[in-house]
Amino acid sequence: MPQEKEASSRAAAAATGPAKPEFNRAAVDKAFEALRTYNYGSSRAALVPIDDAVVACRDDAGARKELERRLADLLPMNLPTPAKEFLCRKLVLIGSGDSVPPLSALLADENVSHWARTALEHIPGPEAVKALRESLPKLRGLQKVGVITSLGTRRDAESVPALATLLKDPDAQMAGAAAAALGNVGTPEAARDLLEFRPNAPDALRLVVADACLTCAERLAATDKKAEALAIYAALAGSAQPEHVRLAAKRGMSKATDKK
Repeated sequence: MPQEKEASSRAAAAATGPAKPEFNRAAVDKAFEALRTYNYGSSRAALVPIDDAVVACRDDAGARKELERRLADLLPMNLPTPAKEFLCRKLVLIGSGDSVPPLSALLADENVSHWARTALEHIPGPEAVKALRESLPKLRGLQKVGVITSLGTRRDAESVPALATLLKDPDAQMAGAAAAALGNVGTPEAARDLLEFRPNAPDALRLVVADACLTCAERLAATDKKAEALAIYAALAGSAQPEHVRLAAKRGMSKATDKK
């Protein structure tokens, strides 16, 4: 009977586990062709098969690698900006070290630098963070500020010397980003550089540096480097600091010493 056949099918499906997501390869090929002319005003529906493919290849390493290659291979081409943004957004999800070179080449492109950097920030492994670090001397303006922020997000200890140098950059936005990144890196070396810079920081940066110091102290305390954390808190608890900074430092000191 139909009901018995349906029940039997459900039982078989339960026994073999959930079916793997599938995608239409012909539709994916067509979507890649559409990417070549995808621009502002184009229908986003044309690219949906690639979205589906990203989901479907999640647990299939071979298919994921093939899709990543196809996405990365288009990055150096003369495509409209929205098409390159789309490629970068997909590589945020499935990118690996193989995608690092073409993404790195876009870091200086003001049109897509943000998404290329975001992809590199999310790609695991040393290749991506090394590419971000090595791009610093080649970048200017907002593109450089963005990479500084990403290095802090990745907590890249090897970038600390370069970030410390940027604390003295005449561009307050650049110097502030460097301070925040050092705070996020949260190593003893980063703490040393922040504490050395703090007394001579320009007025416009004093609160930014104080906040970075507090973040750095939290990172140090969380990795059981309590002595280094306490040194930062002690420096920020003095009467010369704004009240909210002193209170935050005292709370951090109490927590680090397990005092209630």
